[in-house]
Amino acid sequence: MTRDHASENLAKLALMANQIGDFFKSYPDEQAVASIADHINQFWTKRMREDFRAGFEKDASTLSPLVRQARAKIRPAPSG
Repeated sequence: MTRDHASENLAKLALMANQIGDFFKSYPDEQAVASIADHINQFWTKRMREDFRAGFEKDASTLSPLVRQARAKIRPAPSG
């Protein structure tokens, strides 16, 4: 994946994650974080989750605060 493609992919993942976060932002924070993570874990592909986890490890500034908290609850793709 080229650098531009990788950057574009991360921008799309951030947009999608932040849209999910916007949906749950009226929930109490703890419930919102759990719901965001649950939605991503259920509906995103393993590749999307891995790209999301790795891509925002060092700089998650483009993610909303709730999504940044939920990032730690995103399951990694199983190895093997």
